[in-house]
Amino acid sequence: MATCVAGQHPVVRPRIAFVTYRDPMDRRSRSGCYYFMVKALQKYCGDVHCVGPVCPVIFRAGQVFNKASRFLLGKGYDYTHSVPVAKNLAKFFKQRLSCISPDLIFAPVASTEIAYLDTSIPIVYESDATFASVEGYYAIYSGLFDFSSRQAHLIEKLAIQKASLLIYLSQRAARSAIRDYQAEGSKIHIIPQGANFEDIPSAETVLHPRGMDECRLLFVGVDWVRKGGEIAVEALNELRTMGIPARLTIFGCVPPSRFRVPEIQVIPYLDKNAPAERNQLAELYLASHFLLLPTRSESYGIVFCESNAFGLPAITTNTGGVPDVISDGENGFMLPPSAGGREYAKLIAEIWQDRGRYSALARSSRRTFDERLNWDAWGLAVSKLIPRVL
Repeated sequence: MATCVAGQHPVVRPRIAFVTYRDPMDRRSRSGCYYFMVKALQKYCGDVHCVGPVCPVIFRAGQVFNKASRFLLGKGYDYTHSVPVAKNLAKFFKQRLSCISPDLIFAPVASTEIAYLDTSIPIVYESDATFASVEGYYAIYSGLFDFSSRQAHLIEKLAIQKASLLIYLSQRAARSAIRDYQAEGSKIHIIPQGANFEDIPSAETVLHPRGMDECRLLFVGVDWVRKGGEIAVEALNELRTMGIPARLTIFGCVPPSRFRVPEIQVIPYLDKNAPAERNQLAELYLASHFLLLPTRSESYGIVFCESNAFGLPAITTNTGGVPDVISDGENGFMLPPSAGGREYAKLIAEIWQDRGRYSALARSSRRTFDERLNWDAWGLAVSKLIPRVL
């Protein structure tokens, strides 16, 4: 461990190896979560050394095989959770770790990276899900070859067994770790993540009265189908039918052409690595009244943390890990998966037409961000756990 001196009091900071095959400094990696994890760990927990990125050649072979088998056989191969890739990554990271000599390994969403890693260094494994909790729930983890499914479950089990500490983002993931992989309950902790913005405006700024001439809805998602894009458009149409002037901004994807109407604005992509485009995204949040995301499957949802940071209540679906982020009446509302555009529109209309209720919900949404859905809260919580494994 590195030792620093502040006055007469030595401060010991552990050396933390941040293990992921992705580039943690690229804000596009997992929507920027790795970037903000590194910053929070550095601020609260120790000296962080990023061990990745790495893209083994075997990844490309897996991609080709998966695409071909999906097209020809209707079966998928999850190469990111495959034994050949896991063993390849284990060799790479073992060599890198020998150069760093860390006190601790922090492995976010890195079951494949650590499953076969030969090390005595304590590992903190953090994830928003287990493989069992996403298989058949997400399309990319559905319809897999039996051998691919078996390998993915094996990798998850090995990673959980190897970890000294398990951090999950939701109760759903934690329950799966215990039920499906016999994880020790004493090793599990649930810590929510935060909003992936560096310069978040003050509460006073985001809660400044916004123009209420029309109801501005914001849809954020890369996957149009999985995020419930069509339901969002149905809700917009229902609101307008009810006589409520409403507009919808779609960010992150391009919907089918039949949804290109004057009341819908489409912004396909903004790069968070570019300050100007980050600011443009922040302006989208500041200009909106609701985050509307009728998601079909969601292990957590960083977008909810971001919307709350800007005082935006989230109107979404009670599915997956969403209940660990959204509390009805506090920072948004959840509707059942069976709800359609009409139900979403009715709920939004009720809140929108009661300006006092809307203002209170906006305030409590920002308060939820300030209290628990931010990276400082995450870093402080993790810092209290790390001494246990050191």
